[in-house]
Amino acid sequence: MTPPPTDTPDPVGATARAPTRSGRTAAAGADAARWRRPPEPGWSVGVAGDDPLRRRVTGALLTVADGRFGTRGTREECDGDCEPWVMAAGVYRQVPGDIPRPVPGPLWFHLDVPTDDAGSERRWLDLARGVLHRERRGAWHYRSVRFASLARPGIAVQRSVSDCPLGVTDAAVLPVTDGVRQRRWSHEDVEVSQTSGVGTITAATCTRWQHHDGRHVVDRLASLGAHPTRAPTTDTVLAALEEARSRGVERLLAEHEAAWASRWADAAIAIPGDPDLELGVRFGLFHLMASAAGHDEAAVGARGLTGPAYAGHVFWDADVFVLPFLAATHPPAARAMLEYRLRRLPAARTRARAEGRAGCRPPWESAGDGSEAAPTSTVTLDGTELPVRTGELEEHIVADVAWAAWHHHLWSGDRWVTQGAGRALLVETARYWASRLEQDTDGTVHLRGVIGPDEYHEDVDDNAYTNVMVRWHLRRAAELDGHDDEASVWHDLADRLVDGYDPQRGGHEQFAGYRDLEPLEVAAVGAPPLAADVLLGRDRVARSQLIKQADVLLLHHLVPDAVPAGSLRHDLEVYLPRTVHGSSLSPAVHASLLARERRPEEAAALLRLTARIDLDDITATTAGGLHLGAMGGLWQALAFGFLGLRPHPGGLALDPRPLPATWDALELTVRFRDQRVHLHHDHDHLEVSGATGVPLLLPDAQDDTSHAIPIVLRRRDDRWAPETRR
Repeated sequence: MTPPPTDTPDPVGATARAPTRSGRTAAAGADAARWRRPPEPGWSVGVAGDDPLRRRVTGALLTVADGRFGTRGTREECDGDCEPWVMAAGVYRQVPGDIPRPVPGPLWFHLDVPTDDAGSERRWLDLARGVLHRERRGAWHYRSVRFASLARPGIAVQRSVSDCPLGVTDAAVLPVTDGVRQRRWSHEDVEVSQTSGVGTITAATCTRWQHHDGRHVVDRLASLGAHPTRAPTTDTVLAALEEARSRGVERLLAEHEAAWASRWADAAIAIPGDPDLELGVRFGLFHLMASAAGHDEAAVGARGLTGPAYAGHVFWDADVFVLPFLAATHPPAARAMLEYRLRRLPAARTRARAEGRAGCRPPWESAGDGSEAAPTSTVTLDGTELPVRTGELEEHIVADVAWAAWHHHLWSGDRWVTQGAGRALLVETARYWASRLEQDTDGTVHLRGVIGPDEYHEDVDDNAYTNVMVRWHLRRAAELDGHDDEASVWHDLADRLVDGYDPQRGGHEQFAGYRDLEPLEVAAVGAPPLAADVLLGRDRVARSQLIKQADVLLLHHLVPDAVPAGSLRHDLEVYLPRTVHGSSLSPAVHASLLARERRPEEAAALLRLTARIDLDDITATTAGGLHLGAMGGLWQALAFGFLGLRPHPGGLALDPRPLPATWDALELTVRFRDQRVHLHHDHDHLEVSGATGVPLLLPDAQDDTSHAIPIVLRRRDDRWAPETRR
């Protein structure tokens, strides 16, 4: 498709207002400034030049998404070597003999941009406004702006301005992928493209060319629709495009920026004194907010909408690491994530029955219909086929889903979890545990043959993380079920379930027999993060005490009230030196717990590592998409660790801990039961404002308060009560 010859007025959204001396209208000048914003310190992530070896990484980093659709930050003219994905949440294809994989969507943004090897280029993602900018200077000048409308999910916009002609290439509009059917047709002046697997993604695009004062302007507007099992109604996609076109790209941009401003107002973060970490955290929160829609259901894969790694499957990452941030800042998105789980309980019930169990068992890896999507084997670099048993044995996902539902309820007060359909996420899953647990002749209850979060040790008995989470789960479900016979059984099982805690040692054994393994520590292998199973071999690692990621310690992070008081210090001393951080989920959990143990400098070092995992591609895996779980862990380490911020049935708990010396303060904003709460924590005080009507739960005076931070409560009328608490 080539642009038609045009000779139109100024292309930057002029309206009927008095022209300025330059001949352009005042409105047009204001709109032009909106499109040409320079990078803003503390709020922009940029890339200079075009390194062919980092094109896929850059594409992931610069993704723009609206919670339903994501468009990688690929340059407009880039194709195969850049992996230019357009993704739709929860839409998969199925090739016989393979696991479900994401359907690639039509490449609505592609343009022919002339090559100029002598030019200089920079791209930057404006995190405050959710806009991707590109500027290239050389023999010719080119600029582009791209965004996925947060105000109108499914609408995407790209404006390109150049002093040389631009055009759209038909051949690049649709990707070529196994298991994907492709269609394309025209509807008046709109091009409609469709890619289908099990589900379908439809894109309706219109293009407007303008020319003024030697500048060529191309506005591309796309309406995206998707469905996990069928094609979306084309009429709906076309109607959304026409509505967006009637608004105009300037208004679309203004609406989009306003939507991002609103989201940031409820999720503000600042770390004065550590600008690099501050930017890394904002980068993570931006992609978390862009990963989940605020209505219907939200399928949040391990890499979100930024890339196809892990086949786009939904793991426990979503429930344990992503959802807490959304529950505390945008509850509708957390509710949508739980809706995804709820609507797939029929498949979970079917699986439980097939295994001879009651209730339901959610899959370790979930895709379209909620059946187990985990692979059963993998092939190593040397061609060796190895079994993958996570889908069979990593059962803690059942309790993780229940924890996520309860956590959302505590933050939002959403009775859908306790009195509505969401009850099933706690009650029916508890029935699975009641039928899964085994009772010994001495009356103790056990859970045998599982894989814990560690994953280096398979088919173990009584994994402490799994068992304590099961105990927590049974007790919460019993509270919901009241005092009937079933609830009594659950309470009894929870009371008798072993948890690996040794009162004499003051800590937990990760699983039965763990202490008998080779007492190998990370220092003997290398500097974390590292893949110990690759360096030493799977068998050696399985016989050792090396741990892939937080396991026992994750209990202290998620359910601190469910473990014996004082056991955190012992467990940190035992498991921190043995953890290789082979998963991106691990460092932030340890940072949170080190902060609680008043070891702020060590905590900050792990936070900085987590913040750079994708920005520096530390694990060489960012090309497949960003690590959303690690980003959620960053927020949790700041909120749960340094601020001691926890939702409770009786209110919002606060237990602040010392900050690193280089930080001037830590500022965080959350929503607690429809109230915006802002916290400012410096080295002397914690100030809480905007919490009118929110009960604040302070540390018990009987706790160790010798190093506690004074707390100042400041309400909207600036009345202070109490002044301090020591």
